[in-house]
Amino acid sequence: MIEIKFGTDGWRGRIAADYTFDNVRRCAQGFANYLGQQGIAEKGVVIGYDKRFLADKFAATAAEVMAGNGIRVWLTDRATPTPTISYSVVDKQAGAAINITASHNPPEDCGFKVRDGGGGAIAPNNLKKIEALIPQDLPEVRSRKLEDARSDGLVTVFDAGPAYVRQINKLIDLQPLRDAGFNILVDCMWGNGAGWFTSLLGGSKTTVHEVHNYRNPIFPDMIRPEPIPPNVDQGLRIASELKTDVAIINDGDADRVGFGDENGQFIDQLRAFGLLGYYFLELRKDRGPIVKTISTTKMLNKLGAIYGVPIYETGVGFKYIAPKMVEVDALIGGEESGGYAFRGHVPERDGILAGLYFLDMMVRTGLKPSQLLDRLFELVGPHFYKRIDSYFDHDRQAEIQLNVANAKPIQIAGLKVTDIVTTDGHQFIMEDGGWLLVRFSGTEPIIRVYCETTIETKEDDILEAGLKIAGLK
Repeated sequence: MIEIKFGTDGWRGRIAADYTFDNVRRCAQGFANYLGQQGIAEKGVVIGYDKRFLADKFAATAAEVMAGNGIRVWLTDRATPTPTISYSVVDKQAGAAINITASHNPPEDCGFKVRDGGGGAIAPNNLKKIEALIPQDLPEVRSRKLEDARSDGLVTVFDAGPAYVRQINKLIDLQPLRDAGFNILVDCMWGNGAGWFTSLLGGSKTTVHEVHNYRNPIFPDMIRPEPIPPNVDQGLRIASELKTDVAIINDGDADRVGFGDENGQFIDQLRAFGLLGYYFLELRKDRGPIVKTISTTKMLNKLGAIYGVPIYETGVGFKYIAPKMVEVDALIGGEESGGYAFRGHVPERDGILAGLYFLDMMVRTGLKPSQLLDRLFELVGPHFYKRIDSYFDHDRQAEIQLNVANAKPIQIAGLKVTDIVTTDGHQFIMEDGGWLLVRFSGTEPIIRVYCETTIETKEDDILEAGLKIAGLK
């Protein structure tokens, strides 16, 4: 029996290596123990899954363990977007959720995400409690066959879609989007977002073209279903060929989103977050705090100063963002990976709602995506972002950590270092207002080197400096 550890967003593992049915049973039993300890087991649990290999069977296994512990389960009847699963927790007034998904990880992986009664990520201290309650041996796992649990009413199979659609219609008026006559490319990345934009926006002048919109667990044409280059490249080529007005790209479980402009050019996720901040603050005239991870854009800090709203920075992951959003009643929260959450909804990434808000921004301004970026840059100045992910030998982790911790550079790529922030990893703030961040992934043996700068010609030099700091160059 392996030791199950929760990373940035739950437990993920390699299917048939460590991610096995027995280990899913152990993990589910640990979560059942936690729910009992917290006194919320009687509220029940929503369980959903994505389109990965055997994900539906792993979800059924988790449901059997919940039922074996006398916990009521609402089990989705099909692969369902993560935000839809999260909203179902609120709709059913359940105590928590389990989501069988590895999100944007490679095809060999699967995952076990947990959510609280508000549909948001569970805070790090409580994730540690769940880990501690995972049994080491299978005899400690209580389980009940799915068919028996369904017959007894402990497990109910349901469609999570209608309640989520009603919620979407409360948050945004979809008719102007349907009537706008947009030509939209939606890249579903073989995942759970398939069909959603077509259903929500169909029936009028707007046309939606979907690609990669059926189940294929090996995710052809991309390294992984993550909405960043090079995974988005084929979808953007198709968008360019079709002369679309915008491309919307959801990751495998549809909680993240990427965008392409009217020329088929990718809009990086930091710029997308900046645009969404502009949309709420300027176009909707909403006010409230913005929560952002340390790895995302300083454009939000500039917008916060312009519009008089506070900006809170957290560690990487919604296990930090979601609790902070709830605490401060945030207007919007988001991270560098393209996950954005919104007030009035669940404190959870929602790649579908974010895409709809982006379209609404286009409707309200009458501008194309590239023109929207120009307008944002008129306010905050141009910003440029790049990231390198570098796999490393696990035996080198301590050495790399020491290299980064001991780094005290006076300048990076010719720019003076004005501060070092250690909220999550090591972030070196530079005189132009840009930054370099070196940190370990919470889910994979990867060191991530990120930078944002106001000087486009400096991007590669800054990243090179980050690799040297880590001792990888």
